[in-house]
Amino acid sequence: MQCLQIYGEMWRKAVCSIPPYRPFSSSSATDIPTLYSFLQPSIFALKPNEQSKQPQDSTNSQTKTLTEEQKTTLQTTLEKSLLTHNTDEAWKSFKALTICCTFPNKPLTNSLITHLSSLQDTQNLKRAFASVIFVIEKDPKLLSFETVTTLLSSMNFANTAAPAFALIKCMFKNRYFVPFGLWGNMLVDVSRKSGSLVAFLRVFEECCRIAIDEKLNYMKPDLAACNAALECCCCELESVSDAEKVVATMSVLGVRPDESSFGFLSYLFALKGLEKKIDELEKLMVEFGFSNKRVFFNSLIGGYVKSGKIDSVSTTVLRSLREGNGKEWIFSDETHCEVVKGYLQNGAMKSLASLIIEAQKLESPMLEVDKSFGYGIISACINLGLADKAHSILDEMNAQSGSVGLGVYVPILKAYSKEHRTAEATQLVMDIGNSGLQLDTGMYDMLIEASMTSQDFQSAFTLFRDMRDARIVDLKGSYLTIMTGLMENQRPELMAAFLDEVVEDPRIEVKTHDWNSIIHAFCKAGRLEDARRTFRRMTFLQFEPNDQTYLSLINGYVTAEKYFSVLMLWNEIKRKISGGKEKGINFDHNLVDAFLYALVKGGFFDAVMQVVEKSQEMKIFVDKWRYKQAFMEKHKKLKVSKLRRRSFRKMEALIAFKNWAGLNA
Repeated sequence: MQCLQIYGEMWRKAVCSIPPYRPFSSSSATDIPTLYSFLQPSIFALKPNEQSKQPQDSTNSQTKTLTEEQKTTLQTTLEKSLLTHNTDEAWKSFKALTICCTFPNKPLTNSLITHLSSLQDTQNLKRAFASVIFVIEKDPKLLSFETVTTLLSSMNFANTAAPAFALIKCMFKNRYFVPFGLWGNMLVDVSRKSGSLVAFLRVFEECCRIAIDEKLNYMKPDLAACNAALECCCCELESVSDAEKVVATMSVLGVRPDESSFGFLSYLFALKGLEKKIDELEKLMVEFGFSNKRVFFNSLIGGYVKSGKIDSVSTTVLRSLREGNGKEWIFSDETHCEVVKGYLQNGAMKSLASLIIEAQKLESPMLEVDKSFGYGIISACINLGLADKAHSILDEMNAQSGSVGLGVYVPILKAYSKEHRTAEATQLVMDIGNSGLQLDTGMYDMLIEASMTSQDFQSAFTLFRDMRDARIVDLKGSYLTIMTGLMENQRPELMAAFLDEVVEDPRIEVKTHDWNSIIHAFCKAGRLEDARRTFRRMTFLQFEPNDQTYLSLINGYVTAEKYFSVLMLWNEIKRKISGGKEKGINFDHNLVDAFLYALVKGGFFDAVMQVVEKSQEMKIFVDKWRYKQAFMEKHKKLKVSKLRRRSFRKMEALIAFKNWAGLNA
């Protein structure tokens, strides 16, 4: 208790005066017209077909008294309707009971209201609301706290602020006090959704009066509710007297403030230019044991920005960096945006550039780039759609001969990358390098990927050269990005030039499959001479061709019907695999099939039988049907007698092939 009293005295120091309690206002968002616009048409009115069944004398129907048997019947119908989810029938039974001033039993009443609240449609929400109001006014003992909470939760979900506040007002008016903890936070939420906390502030004041006057501790608002009330006073109403009244109430209730509480007050005092109060508030924070002033400084800056006190903004930014030793991330994204808007609206771009330069001097070299003040300011420009302003700030910093840290460049590079402005990004990277700064691997990878996506290949090559010149060790990611992008865009000539440029760099592991990709792309495009040139360059640099290399070449030659070139390839492979030394070549079914098909098409039957012999030796299965078809398509009219006159050897090879393929039959 002694500690609590000391706390109360300290908290009161921030208050100049304690105005009297303000009663709950009837002119709030819950006034009669707003409420009944929600309820119309009247949900208690009978439907037309129901009205026709009623006696014409409405006075008699209103004063009619139900017998016990009728009551029992209606309650039974109501209960069964709820069990079967027949909402309209349940509502009809409830109306029939309440019209005669009779209520179902407590469990049934609460079950109906809970059911109506859970359906999440406007009509049934109206029914639930009207039912709760009616029960509170007629017999509140029938209503459970959980039912009220369920209804308020549905109203919060449906974003219906007016009936939610009307319900709370009705509860207070009829002295039906539901513990604040069951509904307070929901009322704050629905207030925020409606765009204003003013209506909540009035409920807060009345609830505090009830808690104090009635000595009902369970009606005491919690810290979150007190902060919402403070936020309303400081940020919406911008009223020092209202804020001090909330502070005084917190002291009376024994609600201990937190950093947010001080933040709202610091915003208001900065906005109003109350420097003495700011000093008192800061001392009070120390007395309460709050050492982290991040919220305090952010709020101060927000208040100074809104009041147009740019010099105070600059002073606060630099002071906060000094107190944090330049090692802490102090400012929020929202604060960075506020600073940008404040300076630009006041035409103070030069001052903003100067502020970034001074901030960089105070920041630790160990501070992560994306935690720096400059990074935050430039990022805020980008997020506000002011990329050109961001570049102008950068130019102004250079004009002032300031030390432009990497954190100022990075957001612009990211924005250019996202917008695929890759040529501008590449030029900026060159400027960064000239200033003695160096990007990390991740940033280069991101920019190169953006360049390849935009098919700006020259920018990608320039960036990769810059990576190599900067002696960055990990080049593999960007290398693969470039090679893959060029392959997808069918640019084998650029692939060959790029590979030739980097092949001797020890940081890049160029392998046979890289050359294969280029050869495959050339062959696919029908550029066989370029494919052969790449093949020769590959072997000159002592990269050993493998089965994939030969498959690509064979398929390219077959497409162009250059079968003699396939024969030359076979002679080369034959030498390599003679004596069982394959030298990296996987002489498998695919390669056998490709050679046989091409050589049959070309009529080189001597070579065909050599491939057959090798396949039999290596026990590779061969499907003869495919080669029968190839022979019939290309050599159907070829006669053995004609070959006998030309070349006895060719004749023997043809006969051997026909015998092997089963064509003699």
